[in-house]
Amino acid sequence: MFVRPIHVRKNGKRHAYWALVESYRTDRGPRQRVVAYLGQMDEAGRLGVRAAADGRRSHQGRLFEAVRPAWVEVDVNRIRVERCRAFGGPWLGRELMRRLGLLEFFERVFPAGREAVSWAVMAQILALARLCDPSSELHLAEHLYAGTTLEDLVGVSAAQVNDDRLYRALDRLLVHKVDLETHLKRRLGELFDLKYDLLLYDITSTYFEGKAAGNPLAARGYAGPPAGL
Repeated sequence: MFVRPIHVRKNGKRHAYWALVESYRTDRGPRQRVVAYLGQMDEAGRLGVRAAADGRRSHQGRLFEAVRPAWVEVDVNRIRVERCRAFGGPWLGRELMRRLGLLEFFERVFPAGREAVSWAVMAQILALARLCDPSSELHLAEHLYAGTTLEDLVGVSAAQVNDDRLYRALDRLLVHKVDLETHLKRRLGELFDLKYDLLLYDITSTYFEGKAAGNPLAARGYAGPPAGL
């Protein structure tokens, strides 16, 4: 089913009314019929009707819940842009982490201590940065973090995110590597109704900055071995 406009001219003006329409097959080809006349509706109402009409449910779970949209009229001639920062990638990444249960996982394996910034939050920052703009921890500390909305999303100021703290967070996260892989495998199966005994995935080779001429692992053409879970 879908929502289709019906245009009517009345008193010299063109009006749009909406109808819920269903497609069906006949011997002479596909046809459409009106299920219900909806009258005049705004965009939010039309999306709501379309979502309610789609009663089909897949065996695969939804990664995100349905979001009811909202609109606000803005006078573009009276606005200006200040402190422009990337928002979409960090926000979407954090929503993915929430659906995957990573926020709870980090809180569980990194209980709060006396550190100025919790290791659970630092693990979030590392994961989000790797998703949005894969680069070194030094680049994250000096450029990437301040140019995104991560500061607002995780509640940690840019001054507190430095390369030393990021490297120490990596060391602590490495200890829980196997538990993290097991957690992600389980959540993947739950979200997408997957049944499997073995999951293989590729990982990026070690990232180097500079020539690293004295390091044989940095030789041109080297590729790290795939990992399996």
